[in-house]
Amino acid sequence: MILTKKRCVIAGLLLMIVNGSVAFAQITRTQATPAEMVDALHAAFGKHPNARAVHAKGVFLEGTFAPAAIAKNLSMAPHLQYRTLPVMVRFSDFTGIPDISDTTGGSNPRGMAIKFQLGNGKSTDIIAHSFNGFPVATTDEFREFLLNISRSGPKAPHPNAIEQFLGTHPIAKHFVTTQKPPSVSYGTLSYFGVNSFKFINSKGISCYIRYQIIPEAGEQFLTAAQFKNTGDNYLSEEIKTRIGAGAVKFKLYAQVAETGDKIENPSIAWPNERKRILLGTITISRLADNSLEADKALIYNPGNLPKGIEIADPMVADRARLYPVSVKERQQSH
Repeated sequence: MILTKKRCVIAGLLLMIVNGSVAFAQITRTQATPAEMVDALHAAFGKHPNARAVHAKGVFLEGTFAPAAIAKNLSMAPHLQYRTLPVMVRFSDFTGIPDISDTTGGSNPRGMAIKFQLGNGKSTDIIAHSFNGFPVATTDEFREFLLNISRSGPKAPHPNAIEQFLGTHPIAKHFVTTQKPPSVSYGTLSYFGVNSFKFINSKGISCYIRYQIIPEAGEQFLTAAQFKNTGDNYLSEEIKTRIGAGAVKFKLYAQVAETGDKIENPSIAWPNERKRILLGTITISRLADNSLEADKALIYNPGNLPKGIEIADPMVADRARLYPVSVKERQQSH
């Protein structure tokens, strides 16, 4: 069934709303350059040879994506049509520290990146993490957040720079202080694409969405006793064992915006009651090549989009420009 205007916000209608409830904020030009953003990540987490600037510690797995029948009504994107496609999935810890322990709070939120292989050398990517929201609204604020982390070493007097920042940024404080408990597995976490995208179907009807990736096994967390018995690399070890015993499945959903939802502000999660439309099933079935060479060759970029999906949140455009800078650094390091 084709989505109606009531079920899917149309771009032109949104732009004509003048009663103050429009979802769009005024767009301000990002001041930080992509290189300055990468430098801010290095300032916060250190610069490590061969490592990604953020979510440096991870594991690659392979599988398939089978689109749901309704997905083609939402977008003309090729991976949302009829056929099952191969995917390359990377689970990861937060920070740019490649040997961070899975047991430390700084390793949250966990990351999930998906590369849909469309054929003929083409692909599209989704990048998500395990917290429904982002600490700040803009790229420049995120740079400020990172630089304040870098100024807040163990010898810094209190309140240190990041404590002062969190004191004036309640959403960032909520992000830092309310991460999920230690999970049983990368495969038992929900992941959220906190940036917004515009979906366009074959009839020209458009809507604004954010991704949600929900494990079929449900979210599962460790007890305090179980957590005591984990090691620094328990998540990568667990997912390898889990995959050996059977496939891990996730449902990919599009959460659809309604009037008043913040399209351009990733720090504001949309209400849970917003309609979710099933896009398909991700089935992860085997471990992939995790060599350094494979790691350097595999690039995820949220701006890698096919026809039928467009950037709606300016932060995605900033991220799309940032990733090649980080990739070049990583591929040239030894």
